[in-house]
Amino acid sequence: MKLTIVGCSGSFPGPESPSSCYLLEADGFRLLLDFGNGSLGALQRHIGLYDVDAICLSHLHADHCLDMCAYHVARTYSPHGPLPRVPVYAPGDAPRRLAAAYGMDKEPGLETAFDFIPLAPGTFSVGPFEVTAATMNHPVETYGFRLSHGGHSVAYSADTGECPELVKLAAGADILLCEASFLDRPGIPSGLHLTGRQAAEHAAGAGVGMLVLTHLVPWYDPSEILADACRGGFDGPVELARSGAVYDLR
Repeated sequence: MKLTIVGCSGSFPGPESPSSCYLLEADGFRLLLDFGNGSLGALQRHIGLYDVDAICLSHLHADHCLDMCAYHVARTYSPHGPLPRVPVYAPGDAPRRLAAAYGMDKEPGLETAFDFIPLAPGTFSVGPFEVTAATMNHPVETYGFRLSHGGHSVAYSADTGECPELVKLAAGADILLCEASFLDRPGIPSGLHLTGRQAAEHAAGAGVGMLVLTHLVPWYDPSEILADACRGGFDGPVELARSGAVYDLR
């Protein structure tokens, strides 16, 4: 199983990364976790334009799903002729919301390119992956994911505030790809995002092998996020996510 960080910028694209998008590959199957604004361009540095086999959308904020609209154009109007629809596991309102973002007011919306499957907490198979979805602590319907294959697992927090379900979801995972949007300062809103310290506390509670801090908002210095994480009690390796970084789990 291989994880590639396509985009790791939080809330909006930054100068060095598009918004959230992560590529998981196993047995020739390519799955995207989220498809935030700006990520379609960067994705093509790693795989072909039409090589996506499935997509999981954690939630419907633009920085996690908006390039679905651009990918709809690429697949629907391809000069190569009709392409198979890509299965998209997403919150139930995804077809309507994404069609509205695209500017459509009539059926079939984005279903010419995608086959939408509503998410719910639980475990299901996508290609060679066992995928577990769990509800996270965010103001809109949001799911974290755990993808397992060949005895290895990657857990992804999506966007969340402090969340016991994230600890359960990530228990024993090789990598926890965890959001760290806030600096560790007084007055942080609850039920929205994590600090680096809180991300590390979740990683320690889950006993993961490695913590990768992501959803890095461009207006903060990422070195401060990393310093906060070093105070979170996690004794494994901690890294900042970087667009283009690859983690090969063997």
